[in-house]
Amino acid sequence: MNERRVVVTGTGIISAIGNNTHDFWNNLVACNSGIGPFDSVDPALMRFKNGAEVKKFDASTLIEKSDLDLMDRFAQFSVVAAKEAVSQSGIVFTEENGYRSAVICGTSIGGVHAQEQTYIDLYRENKSRVHPLSIPKTMPNGAASNVSMQMGITGPVYTISTACASSNHAIGNAFWLIRNGLCDQALAGGSETPFTYTFLKAWEAIRVVSPDTCRPFSKTRQGMILGEGSGMILLETLENAKKRGAEILAEIVGFGMSSDASHITKPDQKGAERAMKLAMEDAKMNVEQVGYINAHGTGTLVNDTMEVAAIKNVFGNHANELPISSTKSMHGHALGATSSLEAVATIMALKNGILPPTANFEEVDETCNIDVIANASRSKSIKYALSNAFAFGGLNAVLAFKKWEE
Repeated sequence: MNERRVVVTGTGIISAIGNNTHDFWNNLVACNSGIGPFDSVDPALMRFKNGAEVKKFDASTLIEKSDLDLMDRFAQFSVVAAKEAVSQSGIVFTEENGYRSAVICGTSIGGVHAQEQTYIDLYRENKSRVHPLSIPKTMPNGAASNVSMQMGITGPVYTISTACASSNHAIGNAFWLIRNGLCDQALAGGSETPFTYTFLKAWEAIRVVSPDTCRPFSKTRQGMILGEGSGMILLETLENAKKRGAEILAEIVGFGMSSDASHITKPDQKGAERAMKLAMEDAKMNVEQVGYINAHGTGTLVNDTMEVAAIKNVFGNHANELPISSTKSMHGHALGATSSLEAVATIMALKNGILPPTANFEEVDETCNIDVIANASRSKSIKYALSNAFAFGGLNAVLAFKKWEE
């Protein structure tokens, strides 16, 4: 079977800088950061006080209460984002196409809010019983399963958990399923809601969270900032999109993944390089064609230096004129969901000819001496872009997108 072309016809977003794609994109372009004091956990109990929290989220107008009661916050995020992506796409799932459709979601921690409540019930309140829906609300596949039920999708539905690369792995798997003829359309992305006392304390202990804000690639960077949210993308065959008369936002053309097999938290440059090369090989493109990279760019000393070195090694002289940015400086590091947010940012950059900036940048670091689109977006029409994700556990996943052209 010939490989089929795969396009994006819908996107959905829940984030600290907007609870829909329109607001999310406008805030990226304006370099408006969603990082600030969090209020879901008492900051007096924490060493760090800031995060990129989702505000004013209400799923009750989009999801029936009987269904809503079965979902943890992270699953609600996915369902609402998926509904936006489907609405934008204009696709209708039926018995005929439902079994040829897929849902693949990424998350690193699943339903931690329900899990936290069970700890409170058992260990603080000394209750002998917990909520009867604790299991379905905590299970990591809760998002994917609820999306499939809301949409009537009866084909492959599963969850990928590869830490901060989860969503890129989910989108890449969906792309390959469609390209290789196993499905005709898919909803793919991820969600994460890490703002619980237990989980924040775990991140506090690892000592990589910034005391103020996220400054990727800046000499003054002090670490990452946790975020939450969800990004969902509607992928389908080019043939189906054209048949439906759907607006095509971008084409997905390549996916590459690798494992460092080196260290559980320290990234290995060779693994990052290999994933970028594999994505470009899969897309049958060369380094000179890449016009932008949405970097993993966590704002930690080690990660940013490694990523820039990997880019320079892969792209050679082209790296000197290759713009990159880390949108984590605005929407935070949403862990298993973060690459879904960044994939949408990359798609919109291609569609609109605007490259989103790296916010909060202060001073050039000689180890990150590359064009980081500091503090202001840039108008530039590009044809190809990469979106990088390099996760704890040494797991790397890179997506390659192409500007839609007839």
